[in-house]
Amino acid sequence: MFIVMNRFQVTPGREQDFMDAFMGRARAIDSVPGFLGLDMLKPQGAGAFISLTRWASEEDFVAWTKSDAFKQGHARRHPGMFQGPPVLEQYQVFDSTFEKGD
Repeated sequence: MFIVMNRFQVTPGREQDFMDAFMGRARAIDSVPGFLGLDMLKPQGAGAFISLTRWASEEDFVAWTKSDAFKQGHARRHPGMFQGPPVLEQYQVFDSTFEKGD
């Protein structure tokens, strides 16, 4: 399994806008080959919001980043919502209790 995390520094006062944007996201990713799931994490107190996606493989993730679904999903802009670009982190899972469908 391959994990991709994006850390978002949301401008203070725009937290609900950020959550609304993700709650209203296009669901195109849900049917992408190799996509296993998405968790959106809200900080307790101050901190970054995190999107965490699970993929069957790194190759599946890379293929998605080259797709029209990726371009459409990232076409929306949100002026003033962020205090800088998201920070992308990628991980290979070597042990997990997560199973697709959980």
